Amino acid sequence: MSELTIPVINVAALFGGPSPVRDRTDAAIMEAASTFGFFAAGALPADVPIDRESRSQLLRIFQLPAAKVRPLWRQKFDASQTNVYRGWFPVQPGYLTSKEGIDLGADVAYGTSVVRDDDPLRETTPLPAEIDLPGWRASVALYYRGMERVAGTLMQSIARGLGLDERFFDYAFERSLSTLRLIRYPVRTHLDQAAIANAELWIEHRGQRFYVTGTPHEDTGFLTLLAQDGVAGLQAQHRSREWLDVPPTEGSLAVNFGKILERLSAGRIKATRHRVIGYGRERKSIPFFYEPRADAELRPLPAEWAGSFEPFLYGDYLWASTTKFVEFRGLEGLRKPLRVP
Repeated sequence: MSELTIPVINVAALFGGPSPVRDRTDAAIMEAASTFGFFAAGALPADVPIDRESRSQLLRIFQLPAAKVRPLWRQKFDASQTNVYRGWFPVQPGYLTSKEGIDLGADVAYGTSVVRDDDPLRETTPLPAEIDLPGWRASVALYYRGMERVAGTLMQSIARGLGLDERFFDYAFERSLSTLRLIRYPVRTHLDQAAIANAELWIEHRGQRFYVTGTPHEDTGFLTLLAQDGVAGLQAQHRSREWLDVPPTEGSLAVNFGKILERLSAGRIKATRHRVIGYGRERKSIPFFYEPRADAELRPLPAEWAGSFEPFLYGDYLWASTTKFVEFRGLEGLRKPLRVP
């Protein structure tokens, strides 16, 4: 059996001032980012709401009856709805990925000041009524701001690791497009029929047979923070091609990096392929995708080793990338690019 494991990094020093311990933490993160493209962040500040009770508060949304969930559906799944990018996505039969959940934007934490009616990436997030989930909205806002704090701190560490000013990336994330997603992976049924449609449904891992419930993919943006709710199943693919388990360790966040950060860092940071496998247990998770604002211009980094590419606006890139995923496919024409090539 392989001895490779996902690194676990104590990140407490990142939330303090300069110190030798913080320098070592920066080095450990860069090492993990350049090899695994994944790590588990532990020893987070006590006020970051990732404890079991905080997660349970957010995941209460999956207890709502169907009649209360339906008004949250995105337009692709209910033509009567106006929300395109934010909102609920139901399980879609016939696909390798089998999940449902909701995408929440920055307005859950900052209100209408971050909303734009002319851009689906900045639309209002449809939310359940307060009477249906008392206190849920406040819990979501607290969690969203907590993840922004952690992600921003990690990006400052990454900037130092790349030899840049630690606040180099900060400007791009003001009024950001960051998404908080709540996901439920139900137990897959009718597996024989699903296997006919998807030859890759069944996999073998360390001598056991599992089904796939989250298709292998790389994230598109900068970095992702994932809180897992106690059920295993997340795996990351090492550069050796081996799939490694990412344990749902209490008190930690799984951290992985996206294609944009890989591109900006000229490959020094890896966007790692990952998937979710199942074995007959329902699984829930809470990813937070840390994304720049729509009009943030991304250009080559000011470093000798940086590659060359034409500057672009993040919102235009995000929409082009997002509409390739099954839950957004077919919506390409609903947003006009901010910058026409």
